[in-house]
Amino acid sequence: MYYRVEDKYLIYEDEIAYLKSRLAQLMKRDPHCPEGGYLIRSVYFDNRWDSAYSENEAGLDNRVKIRIRSYNNDSSFLKLEEKSKKSGYTHKEDAAIRRETVEKLISRGSDSASAALLSSDLLREEGFLSKKLYYRMNSEMLYPVVIVEYEREAFVDPAGNVRITFDKNVGGSPLVERFFDDNINAVPALDRGCHILEVKYDELLPDYIRTLLDEGFLRRTAFSKYYYSRNNMILNGERL
Repeated sequence: MYYRVEDKYLIYEDEIAYLKSRLAQLMKRDPHCPEGGYLIRSVYFDNRWDSAYSENEAGLDNRVKIRIRSYNNDSSFLKLEEKSKKSGYTHKEDAAIRRETVEKLISRGSDSASAALLSSDLLREEGFLSKKLYYRMNSEMLYPVVIVEYEREAFVDPAGNVRITFDKNVGGSPLVERFFDDNINAVPALDRGCHILEVKYDELLPDYIRTLLDEGFLRRTAFSKYYYSRNNMILNGERL
């Protein structure tokens, strides 16, 4: 199984402007990333015991998250993803999934019994990943619990297969049935002006990129967009 390093940092607006100007001289903009970036929106699944949330809170190293993702709210291109972490490295599998199937899965909101009943549409999707989600929804009572969205700009470098992303305005909503709405009224997951920098690469990060990231103003973090978005629901009176 193919694993990658994924480092995360807290970053602020003025630092983003500085880093972007420097990275533009060292790396190429992701060819799939339009000028100004794009919106990523994901609906995450957890079980009735909130295992993914609890494992993140406990800082367990080996864990798995399941999500369905859209880009710029384009419902014609949706991806089912399984992201796993092991010994500090990450691995991601993905597969296309139809809007009709997603609508079924989220149509009754965050309810594990209803989600399991509606999960049979996954068996009509292509690939193994949808079957794996079907099994987990029925054996572990997995169900959709939160929407997370943010704006992303990305840079890439073939040396080390490096991908650096600026993820701005991270927010979440418990109203999973609104996944396809234009506006989900997301609650911010971070303080105003604070965003996330992610650095993903294979075994080695090129020195010319590492030197730039080691200038001293970046703050390393174990930030999980899923965990902090759900945690905000607790702080705002939403029950897990």
